[in-house]
Amino acid sequence: MATATSPRGMLTLAELCAELQISRSTFYDWRAKGRSPRCLKLPNGDLRIRRADLDRWLSALEETL
Repeated sequence: MATATSPRGMLTLAELCAELQISRSTFYDWRAKGRSPRCLKLPNGDLRIRRADLDRWLSALEETL
């Protein structure tokens, strides 16, 4: 799902939070605890999440249930 703000299958933090229906603070809590999907930090400090990394992360969560 590439958009003008998220080329090549990359999600912005806002898009990720909207998709997972979580708050930004929840995401940062998960990230601090090492429980979030893998992120890329851009030179301007913004985070991006690859769609493939999100899908892999979600699949791993399903396997643990």
